[in-house]
Amino acid sequence: MKPAVLLLTACGAAFAAPAFSHRIHLEMGLACNGCHPAAAVSTRVDDDLLPSPEVCRECHDDAVAPRRPSAPPAPVSKFSHALHLKMATILAPLIAKTIDIGNYLDPAAAAGVRAQLPGSNACEACHRGLEQSDQVTTAALPRMADCLVCHTQIDLPWSCEDCHAKSPALAPASHQVQHFMDLHSSGKLKLDRTTCALCHGREFTCMGCH
Repeated sequence: MKPAVLLLTACGAAFAAPAFSHRIHLEMGLACNGCHPAAAVSTRVDDDLLPSPEVCRECHDDAVAPRRPSAPPAPVSKFSHALHLKMATILAPLIAKTIDIGNYLDPAAAAGVRAQLPGSNACEACHRGLEQSDQVTTAALPRMADCLVCHTQIDLPWSCEDCHAKSPALAPASHQVQHFMDLHSSGKLKLDRTTCALCHGREFTCMGCH
């Protein structure tokens, strides 16, 4: 039995319960690119970045690799890990600074995000929370407000498709209200303008849509 397997076995139920734990692997000092080497050259959102069985078996004799996703995570349709990893060391400080000066476009989440920045793991600038995750299904994905720290040019509806698939699902629940276009500026829907900024930008105007 290999040392890593022996260690996990010796630790008992605390390690046996979850099918996979990012927390345990990170606590053991494993690097993200050791399990996800394909991320360094990935330029498509539908690239398979999960570890291969061969990668898992470097430490685990009888490892079963995670199940492959049947489709890319919607609604993002365009993303390059390779490009973002070239800027990995500056992303966490940049997001943190944006929160500190009050320009983060998701004020409700700002305090929680700031508490996790900056970290020593460059990947966790965007994939935060993995160090506490004991579930393989945990979606530690970046918030849209993280993306908008750098991608500041918002020109609705055309700029949406720079990153997102064309889909009516992009519209939030508040926009699904009957006669939304007639009511949204009336005050009857009690919309919070700060939440509008996440999609429309901080200085949006009526003419931006109409």
